[in-house]
Amino acid sequence: MELTQLEYFLKVAKMEHLTKAAESLSITQPALSHSILKLEAELGVPLFERKGRNLKINRYGLMFSKHVEKILQEVQRGKKEIEEHSNPDSGVIYLAYLSILGVDLIPNLIRDYQKMNPTITFELSQGDKGAILNQVEEGHSDLMITSEKPVNDTFEWVPMLSLPLYLVVSIEHRLAEKASVSLGEITGEPFVGLKHNCSLKNSLLARVHHMNFTLASTYDAEDLQTVAGFVAAGLGISVLPKTAGLNIDGLRWIPIEEEEWRWEVGLHLKKERYLSPATDLFVKFIKEKAISLS
Repeated sequence: MELTQLEYFLKVAKMEHLTKAAESLSITQPALSHSILKLEAELGVPLFERKGRNLKINRYGLMFSKHVEKILQEVQRGKKEIEEHSNPDSGVIYLAYLSILGVDLIPNLIRDYQKMNPTITFELSQGDKGAILNQVEEGHSDLMITSEKPVNDTFEWVPMLSLPLYLVVSIEHRLAEKASVSLGEITGEPFVGLKHNCSLKNSLLARVHHMNFTLASTYDAEDLQTVAGFVAAGLGISVLPKTAGLNIDGLRWIPIEEEEWRWEVGLHLKKERYLSPATDLFVKFIKEKAISLS
């Protein structure tokens, strides 16, 4: 059963005349007649009483027409919804991002974009790196803003932000008054770490792997905000980017003397995925913004 068959059937049901219905549909009368006969054969019942080229819809046709009308109405609603969501001037952008970025980066980014495109709306989801990656993989989000570069060439990476990483201690810690610190000085210190779903953990492990010290992890938190809270309470030290969502009372942020200790944030997008015109324009906006900041 094809959608055109249903459209043809409904037109004949309303006009009850094959020739007039064929003219209205811009097809030949034999083609329309064949379509109706094929539909009746599939359903196993006649839908019309025939008197030459005039037809009278019967009780089976009336039963069926109620459902066909609903089906075609839903199809039209679906087409309209897709058109509205994909319109470059009034579409919807489906964006997933790390929760920590929802304090400043994401709202500022959306504000700046909507100043130029006030009719564009966003459908947002947030979480740890595993949760937002699933959103993209399952097609619920088209774009992802995170702090871990892609591990394969399935995704394109667009750098957006690069922040220095700091050694973070409580205000009562022995290192709290130092102007800077070498990471060798924290060997053996209780360290507030991160669980596997926090993207900063892999970055930290890669950086300390070649250095002659270890992280004595005492707590493994789910997110960076919890890490900051545990450090402020004096339960250990950590390494964090200085973002608005982490800058809480009770912390000292100490510059790290070793080079290349930075936290990068960027846009992930699947290379082969279709992007609506509105989403594509947003990606171009981010790329232009990244260039201007570099």
